[in-house]
Amino acid sequence: MSGDQDQGAGDHGERRAAGPYEGFGGRVGNTFAGSESWWPPRPEPGAGAPNVVVVLVDDLGFADLGCYGSEIPTPNIDRLAANGVQFTNFHVTPMCSPTRAALLTGVNPHRAGAGHVANSDPGFPGYAAEMADDVATAAELFRDAGYHTIAVGKWHLTKDADLSDAGPRHSWPLQRGFDRYYGVLDAFTNLHHPHRLVEDNHTVEVDRYPDGYYVTDDLTDRAISMIRHARASNPSQPFFCYFAHIAVHAPLQCKASDHDRHRGRYDAGWDVLREERHRRQVELGLLPEGTALPPRNSEEGDEVLPWDDLDPADQALYARYMEVYAAMVDSVDQSVGRLYDALEETGDADNTIFLFLSDNGASREGEAAGTTAYFRSLVSKNATDIEDHGFDLERIDLAGTAQALVHYPRGWAMASNTPFRLYKINTHAGGHSVPFILHWPAGQRERGDAAGGRRDQWAHVTDLLPTLCDLAGVTRPAERAGHVLQPLNGVSLETVLVDPGATHDHGSQYTEMAGHRGFYDGERWEVVTRHKELTPFGDNEWELYDLTADRTETTDLAGEHPELVTELAAGWEQAARDNQVYPLDEGSRLRYVIRPDYELPYEAPVRLASGTHTLERYRSQLLIQWRSFDVDVEVDHGTGDRGVLVAHGDQGGGYGLYVVDTPDDPAGELVFVHNGYGRLSTTRCGPMPEGPSTVRLEVTAPGHWRWNVRVLAGDSCIGEVDDLLMLGAMAPFEGIDVGIDRRSPVWWDVYQQHGPFPYSGTLRSVTYTPGDRAPDAGTRFLDLLREIGMRYE
Repeated sequence: MSGDQDQGAGDHGERRAAGPYEGFGGRVGNTFAGSESWWPPRPEPGAGAPNVVVVLVDDLGFADLGCYGSEIPTPNIDRLAANGVQFTNFHVTPMCSPTRAALLTGVNPHRAGAGHVANSDPGFPGYAAEMADDVATAAELFRDAGYHTIAVGKWHLTKDADLSDAGPRHSWPLQRGFDRYYGVLDAFTNLHHPHRLVEDNHTVEVDRYPDGYYVTDDLTDRAISMIRHARASNPSQPFFCYFAHIAVHAPLQCKASDHDRHRGRYDAGWDVLREERHRRQVELGLLPEGTALPPRNSEEGDEVLPWDDLDPADQALYARYMEVYAAMVDSVDQSVGRLYDALEETGDADNTIFLFLSDNGASREGEAAGTTAYFRSLVSKNATDIEDHGFDLERIDLAGTAQALVHYPRGWAMASNTPFRLYKINTHAGGHSVPFILHWPAGQRERGDAAGGRRDQWAHVTDLLPTLCDLAGVTRPAERAGHVLQPLNGVSLETVLVDPGATHDHGSQYTEMAGHRGFYDGERWEVVTRHKELTPFGDNEWELYDLTADRTETTDLAGEHPELVTELAAGWEQAARDNQVYPLDEGSRLRYVIRPDYELPYEAPVRLASGTHTLERYRSQLLIQWRSFDVDVEVDHGTGDRGVLVAHGDQGGGYGLYVVDTPDDPAGELVFVHNGYGRLSTTRCGPMPEGPSTVRLEVTAPGHWRWNVRVLAGDSCIGEVDDLLMLGAMAPFEGIDVGIDRRSPVWWDVYQQHGPFPYSGTLRSVTYTPGDRAPDAGTRFLDLLREIGMRYE
């Protein structure tokens, strides 16, 4: 014993105390004073590492900013362009989710797993509706390098099935590298009454938004707050902030104060506006003298009517839609100004790399006539008899408000994309040519006077991550988190930023969206197709353009250079094979109908106890979509009790059971309400039964996008209505509420009187039981859809 003590009493540095000290870098003695401390190293950015802010706007056209030729005042964004680097030949993908994946990873979207919007999951690696494990996001790389990482706004890189509070959350922002998140995981929302906000990894439980709430302002407040807190907490740690606006995606909604500034501006119509914007673009030097403005879009299904041929009532309605859109762009500019002012206040503006861009060209989803009922227009692609233009005309004064889900006609999208052809989704230039501005005062000073101004080099969204890594000194490893990373497809723009005349060697670039194809050879030539649904794919579809002489794609040279078309088409084919683009979407709609087996539990009956917060929208949707269903409300009703028993949906479409005042009975009247894409119908079911009872809502789906409804108290039918519009596509967009109608209401008049109108009696539960599919539900015809699609293999 004494020998052991003597052996250990000499040099404390050689003594090892009990416990797992392997890997510990210091020396452990008997006491703190006799030991050498050691802490595991933390990642540290290089001295003077810049902050990064990336502002991504949704569906903003090339010509929608003042510095890109617009009449919309955007002084804050214009200031960034004037004092930074403004790109005039910058390209993204033609759709939102793919661009987001490409921006965040530097990898082509199909290879990154997001070749289409994250609302279909057909079971192929290029269309997985989430980013792959073997691509690293900017947030992951910058956090590994010691940055604080923030995401605010629209995410849209998570499968529908993974959006609920049950998860899985592997594709949510925090699991892909962000320290903080606040925003909307879905594709869009009501900007006055967002259907579901998420903070970090949890739903923000909101019953009612404050009067005057507008989500762009809220997101801006949150971004500023997160940056301020991070800088106050650790001033030496730089931040990476990804601010993805929900605007200016439909539904088009704005603050009244912003709308007022644009009233009357668009009365002259889209043809005049397009010519004005094109003229300013040439005057500003964005386009070379002589750049042709293509004729008005005339392709079947994409055509735009001459403004002067429209009925005056339609002109007034369409002009109102565009006023709302302009107000949204105005609001985004205000947000940029507030954010930049906050950076100046914290002393960070000078050394912040500030990027501004759009995710694709302007959207044609409002089609020929626009709409005040966005979900109705989405459904009308499948149910052609439900459009209601007269209803839209009646609601002109609601445009921009929380009650109307507006989208403008594609004539305005054509003007937004000036001088380019076609729209979002298309692989012609109008689908993917967008504004891009890079502003970094400290970096520009370091690089000299030439580091500002305009750049006309062809550049791509995949170039942004390697550029940011180069500028910030962040290394992208070959392996990360146990995965060998896919190689980058983008090429850093640093050389171009230093030298306006430098060549940017991005190389060739493929494009694909919904069967439309495109291929740029990296130097001069482009081939592109505009694929018509349910027609064969073939080399006959290719158009050929010389982009050095004809950037606006006005002269198809395919007939003059067939051998070049063959060569470039082969280039697209090879790129498609290399980037897991196949299979192509032939237009059968199969991609939207086929779903993985792991979604089946979401169609199981559910009992929602009183007090349960809103059931997430996709789980709620699968209980009723294309099918019959029953809703059983267990309630103990007393005299004087009033309120909502169950509500599913919002101002864009929904239904519910309400107990309201009636002069005839103190028990109140039970009312079934159906909001058919904005058009409200009420079915009065008589006095609400007093005492314990079960009220059943029995919905039958006979087909042809219709519902028949019965309301029962016990075994007695107390209300009945047939031939209601079946809600579909993404409506109802708000999930199921029990005993309350939260946020955007199904029944606006009641909301104005009572707000969310929580039920004052005893409501035990609401049970949803899904029934049979409608006879013409798409899921009944999977084999037929496959057969149809195979005809165009």
